[in-house]
Amino acid sequence: MSINVCNDRSMASITSLPSGVSGGSLVLLSTTTASSSATVDITSDIDSTYKEYQVHYTDCHPATDSAHLQINFRDGGSDFDATKTTTVFRAYHQEDDGQAVLGYSTGEDLAQSTSNQQILNDVGADNDQSCTGIVKLFDPSNTTFVKHFMIESQGLQSVNTSKHSFIAGYCNTTTAIDGIRFQYSSGNIDAGTFKLYGVV
Repeated sequence: MSINVCNDRSMASITSLPSGVSGGSLVLLSTTTASSSATVDITSDIDSTYKEYQVHYTDCHPATDSAHLQINFRDGGSDFDATKTTTVFRAYHQEDDGQAVLGYSTGEDLAQSTSNQQILNDVGADNDQSCTGIVKLFDPSNTTFVKHFMIESQGLQSVNTSKHSFIAGYCNTTTAIDGIRFQYSSGNIDAGTFKLYGVV
């Protein structure tokens, strides 16, 4: 058995991963492009094929200034209203250096709620303003445990503030989660790309 060593922060002599060790590869399953869309619903390919799914959303631009990007999950049926408990913290910094904050956001978390989870608030509708991020949903087809998720987002708010948001929580159901919906609190999703991946 050989021992591989790290030299100057780089790995030497590794040509492949051992069997049974995953490199965490992403498999693109679908791409949805929003264009004046009331919602973006991802309802295909979320099944038992993968233990983790990710949605990468890019340049998600609201039609209405100061709108909040929101998410919800479908747990069977046709409604996106899974019961959720979440925790939220965020950092933001104004362009003019007027204020910088890191803290827990009690007004944005949920406790056993079917309401939409706010991903990022007050996203600007100026031509150069948008938000981007990643949703991670774990083992959505499991019928024994609740369904955990994490969301990380970065956006440019209407008051020219960079905001970085972190959300974690679970859908409190043992029913399979088979859909994800994105929408703004008011107005349409004017533009944006939403890519669904399975994680190998």
